[in-house]
Amino acid sequence: MNLLLPLLLLVTSCAASPQDLSGKMFTFPQESNTAYVKLTATIQEFRSLTLCHRSFTDLKRDHVLFSFSTSSNPNTVLVIWDNANKELESYIKDKKAEYSGLDYKLNKWHSICTTWSTADGLVQVWFDGRPTIRKFSTTGPFIRGSPIIIVGQEQDSHGGRFDAKQSFVGMMSDIHMWDYILSPCQIHKYTDELDFTPGNALNWAALEFLIFSRVLVEEKQSGCV
Repeated sequence: MNLLLPLLLLVTSCAASPQDLSGKMFTFPQESNTAYVKLTATIQEFRSLTLCHRSFTDLKRDHVLFSFSTSSNPNTVLVIWDNANKELESYIKDKKAEYSGLDYKLNKWHSICTTWSTADGLVQVWFDGRPTIRKFSTTGPFIRGSPIIIVGQEQDSHGGRFDAKQSFVGMMSDIHMWDYILSPCQIHKYTDELDFTPGNALNWAALEFLIFSRVLVEEKQSGCV
């Protein structure tokens, strides 16, 4: 394993051309309000969306999983675990939908997909390949503008106001985002790590990103083959 790569990515914040992170993960090794990864989306307007990601943590407190902010809505797209209420919360344009009864175990990889459409305003979460109920969130204008997309910290304002007690500690991988709603079949393929259509807004296999402070890029840990 190349030990130099994580060190270089730890100390740099220079933009790079899109990288293929297939088989890799971001590791957030400690609680802070400075460590995060900023992602660059290739699409700036969303009438609908699907967001998928995998995470692994042992945190017993609230923690953010994905933070997408625009100047008009700090929580344009936000996925966060509320530990006090044991529920996953999805925000679309600052409107919250709550999902309880999920088997969110510590020290285990979880796959989470969120879908939303401005046409009907319905948001839905797929947790480890299983759908939750569809809930009304918000309709109204499309999501548009120059987004700031961050993993590792929650944006309480556009691009900032991080709180260490909401930060993510653990591993994260396979972040994809589409400007349309994936079919259930495609979501199951993503969850099972089969051949699926990669995100056209964020694509883990061609991801442009900046690393700030102590975040590593490592080989994704899996069982022996």
